[in-house]
Amino acid sequence: MGAATAAAGTGSLVLPAAAENKKHTIALVPGLTTDAFYITMHRGADAAAEALGQDLLFQGASEWNVTLQVPVLDAVIARKPDAILIAPTDKVQLVEPLKKANDAGITVVCVDTFIGNGVFQTGAGDADFPISYVASDNVLGGVMAARALAQSIGEKGKVYVSNVKPGVSTTDQREEGFKQEMANHPDIEVLETQFNDDDANKAAAQVQAVIGRVPDLAGVFGANLFSASGTANGVKQAGKQGEVKIAAFDAPQSVVQELKDGTFEIVIAQHPAEIGYFGVVAAYAHLTGNPVPTHIGTGFTVMTKDNIDDPNVSKYLYTG
Repeated sequence: MGAATAAAGTGSLVLPAAAENKKHTIALVPGLTTDAFYITMHRGADAAAEALGQDLLFQGASEWNVTLQVPVLDAVIARKPDAILIAPTDKVQLVEPLKKANDAGITVVCVDTFIGNGVFQTGAGDADFPISYVASDNVLGGVMAARALAQSIGEKGKVYVSNVKPGVSTTDQREEGFKQEMANHPDIEVLETQFNDDDANKAAAQVQAVIGRVPDLAGVFGANLFSASGTANGVKQAGKQGEVKIAAFDAPQSVVQELKDGTFEIVIAQHPAEIGYFGVVAAYAHLTGNPVPTHIGTGFTVMTKDNIDDPNVSKYLYTG
């Protein structure tokens, strides 16, 4: 509580007036701007900024792409915000660009994805300078998707992971958790991962190609929104809807119908509004001299056709 002083006679801690009244600018740089996940995260960040009386700057690229995100980040750094919340599109390639922010005295918080190994403020390595990583437990999400998919295919058959690209921290972890859990299901064979570059059309073409050479394919885990939705389209086009079970990660409004019509067996919904909210709170706490946890975990909700009409479940659908 370095910026706090004890109020005389009360023992409580209050922030100095200067710290309380200073309006900071906190920037949010999403993985991409067109995904309902990040739009919902933006809403949560906005809510926190408004509650704390801070200014929020939102700027990002329209596609998940390192070469598009880095110029956006450079432009944000040039505007000299007090803090940057960012979902890095690569855990290695964003280290040096983010160092520029840190060297300029800008507080860095990773949201959803991370740089390095996601373990910060250790004094080790060249990627430990962000003050915190705010995200859901992606390994556990992958484990839960595997369990659900295994059950839905009767504990036997061939499955694979439809993923974005290697080097994306969150989807790497989801695949890790999925494979870790599938090792406990001896009659299920995990085929080679298909990488789709976050392109739903490519994910659709890939599943059709796999079905062509593996006609008894039983299931697919879509490690993110476009992987799952693209795979679903490909399965429909191949006439295999209901035969090839899909476990999806991320929950835009469209998953309601896809759960009800059997396209998806299960959807793992993150809580992106919480990620955005707590990201802003963490940045503000640090800027006002308060300690911040180096990792802040947010929850997720498992959605099925049996519970999707429950308001306590459907409130976690992402809104575009």
